[in-house]
Amino acid sequence: MKSAEDDIDAALLCSACFVDEGLRIDASKHGREEQGDCPNCKSSAGRKLTKNDIKSLAWRFFVSGTTVLGNYGGAPAIQFNEDHYGKSDIYPSPWLKGDIRLIEEAAKIGFFHYGPRLWMVGEVEPLKDLQDASKRLRVIARVLTEYPERILAKDSAFYRIRVGPQQPDDPGEYDSPPTQLAGKGRLDSIGFPVLYGSQDIDICVHECRATAEDEIFVATLKPERDLRLLDLTHVLKEEVTEFESLDMAIHMLFLARSHSYEISRTIALSARDAGFDGVIYPSFFSLIRTGGRPFETAYGLSLRQFHPQAEEYGRAFTIPNFALFGRPLENRSVRVHCINRLVLTQIGYVGHFGPVIY
Repeated sequence: MKSAEDDIDAALLCSACFVDEGLRIDASKHGREEQGDCPNCKSSAGRKLTKNDIKSLAWRFFVSGTTVLGNYGGAPAIQFNEDHYGKSDIYPSPWLKGDIRLIEEAAKIGFFHYGPRLWMVGEVEPLKDLQDASKRLRVIARVLTEYPERILAKDSAFYRIRVGPQQPDDPGEYDSPPTQLAGKGRLDSIGFPVLYGSQDIDICVHECRATAEDEIFVATLKPERDLRLLDLTHVLKEEVTEFESLDMAIHMLFLARSHSYEISRTIALSARDAGFDGVIYPSFFSLIRTGGRPFETAYGLSLRQFHPQAEEYGRAFTIPNFALFGRPLENRSVRVHCINRLVLTQIGYVGHFGPVIY
């Protein structure tokens, strides 16, 4: 006779079983509405969790919830598997201890401190060379060769947002900043202005750090001619490990904070010198926008590299931005199609919890 533990559809726990508030809330979101009492706590109000649900909850709370980002890359501090069942060695907060025992017994798993493969925390040879000024241009030469050219076709629309422009109806307000003000963004540098835009308005709002208090205006821009762009969002097909991957190096570069700007600015200048009108690059906010997870792995292998549909996987979690070199409106390679005021009427956050100590 099949036991409840053998039945993959059988509820083993429910959200009401947990003491930790964050875990309880995540379990409520993750569980399913079913009539009847929970086999563990006898509550009829909690959302029910099968063995697979419990494993998914454990991953969200203990793996994703302990992911630590470094200067480049990042990795979870905790992992779990069936081999560690009965041998957990993490040290949680007092209110989590009973919850962990429930999860371990229901899912037959054990938690342990994770030692990631070093590529996950930035030990990627092309990325290390990009950080070395004496080797940087050699890697950038590869970038210009191995990443494809994409055409931003004449009359295709994209958006540029301004917060509090002095003259919102003046098309000139939506060009790149004046040359003397360049050098503060990811790709512009002193004397080298860049017009930033996207075909995703939500990303434009994030990139501008706009708030509900701001006066926000969005210009719809259209190229006056086909523009040649270097596409840094492309997922390279490589016959190397993550440690030697140029694709992983560029992926990590554009998920890094402002300490990486010196490198990305040099790539932009080199692309300009190679005759490109601009670059397509991954938004720093791509994962927040798509709900993706940074540097996902299976058995320590990057899903971005080894997923059966790696290109589709990469695209699913990447929002492309445009960076057009110089002052395209002034130079008439781009025109303002129209300008609108943008009114924010609702803002929402989607997230999950994780432990505070482990």
